[in-house]
Amino acid sequence: MSLMSIFDISGSAMSAQSIRLNATASNMANANSAAGSADAVYKARYPVFSAVQSALAGGGAVDPFAMQAADSGKGVQVLGMMESAAPLQPRYEPEHPLADADGYVFYPNVNVVEEMTNMISSSRSFQANVDVMSAARTMMQRVLSLGQM
Repeated sequence: MSLMSIFDISGSAMSAQSIRLNATASNMANANSAAGSADAVYKARYPVFSAVQSALAGGGAVDPFAMQAADSGKGVQVLGMMESAAPLQPRYEPEHPLADADGYVFYPNVNVVEEMTNMISSSRSFQANVDVMSAARTMMQRVLSLGQM
């Protein structure tokens, strides 16, 4: 693995964590939004990640000359967003303007404590990848300074 591929891997992970942070912020912003039906209510959304690996990950003999080309296919990929399958929160509020015929108002299936945990986790993952990139940059600078001696 070359030092340059570390930047690609960490960059893709940082991009994925940014998407996770945006989804968490959206979930928290809509945590108390009400709707008159179960179909119209906001549902919590979460990104689906996938590890992208090169052909070398499958095992077998490793050709050291093919290492450079294979390194380009590693990192994190966001496959898409999925809606939470957790049940919605129907509340009996007959005076609410959005109440249905039975007096129920539907609220999202967003757990604010869980979302705060997701936010802390994704921000720490982002910072860890920033630290990896910083360490790789420092190593590259030291390698270049060795050539100047």
